[in-house]
Amino acid sequence: MKTRKLGAGGPAVSALGLGCMGMSDFYGPADKAESIATIHAALEAGITLLDTGDFYGMGDNEMLLAEALKGKRDKVVLSVKFGALRIPGGGWSGVDLRPEAIKNFLAYSLKRLGTDHIDIYRPARLDPDVPIEDVAGAVKEMIEAGYVRHLGLSEMSAETVLRAHQVTQVSDLQIEYAVVTRMIEANILHKLRTAGIAVTAYGVLSRGLISDGALAGQSMSGYRTVLPRFTGDNLKRNLALVEALAKIAKARGISVVQLAIAWVLARGEDIVPLIGARTRARLKEALGALDVVLSKDDLAAIDAAAPPGAIQGERYMAAQMAMLDSER
Repeated sequence: MKTRKLGAGGPAVSALGLGCMGMSDFYGPADKAESIATIHAALEAGITLLDTGDFYGMGDNEMLLAEALKGKRDKVVLSVKFGALRIPGGGWSGVDLRPEAIKNFLAYSLKRLGTDHIDIYRPARLDPDVPIEDVAGAVKEMIEAGYVRHLGLSEMSAETVLRAHQVTQVSDLQIEYAVVTRMIEANILHKLRTAGIAVTAYGVLSRGLISDGALAGQSMSGYRTVLPRFTGDNLKRNLALVEALAKIAKARGISVVQLAIAWVLARGEDIVPLIGARTRARLKEALGALDVVLSKDDLAAIDAAAPPGAIQGERYMAAQMAMLDSER
């Protein structure tokens, strides 16, 4: 397994990370035994970065990881998001990043995960009522106490990231980045690189839009059914983009999934794609992207097939987009 470093002062991790959210939430029912088997297969393949959130399944995802990692905790870098508030029934009630709330979230995560520390601890969204300096300061205290190793951030603007970085070193920004979702190239990526901050990229398959299943008309489950990119004429237009990418992939003898992952890998050694595989079959396909080297001609063809800004529809619903500091 190839490795990449998360920022100037962050940990070395596998070139691909495993995003575990879908094993507990958002994409419909998941098979627990298959989820654990997939995590074990990922570790056997050399994947060391596992990403979760304390609000994924209201703690279920952390407990799933605890079970899967029994006797294996020292083999992984655990990235945990916090701060999102949930209510019975699965709804949302905002974000709380007060320092006392952060320490409370951390205490519960440590217990659920069955570990004495979290490698990368990151707020999932910005809390408009709490300065990012206070958030970074609270995590810095937990770093100094030995409960956390590194501060990461998620879906925040470059300006916010750099303010936090002044308080304590930020290892990486977790943010959506894909061949069809390239907004970070305009104002975020260069500033992070200048500061020695890496990117962990989620949504590299645009929540399953970039897949053979989507092209075959496979129905989308979970919250994708209400996302703008998956509804009405937007979906038809977006599938046309995926079809164009699939033709390029076919000419290379790879799947469109592998093409999309390889494209993100090719954007720089400071970018680590997170793969949301829920089964061993999907994991195996994703791992195949590590052997794909895209030529200049390939990259030019990809840009022509799916130019920046071509995708139709926002990546989240309006209320969720309004919460994204990264979009401001």
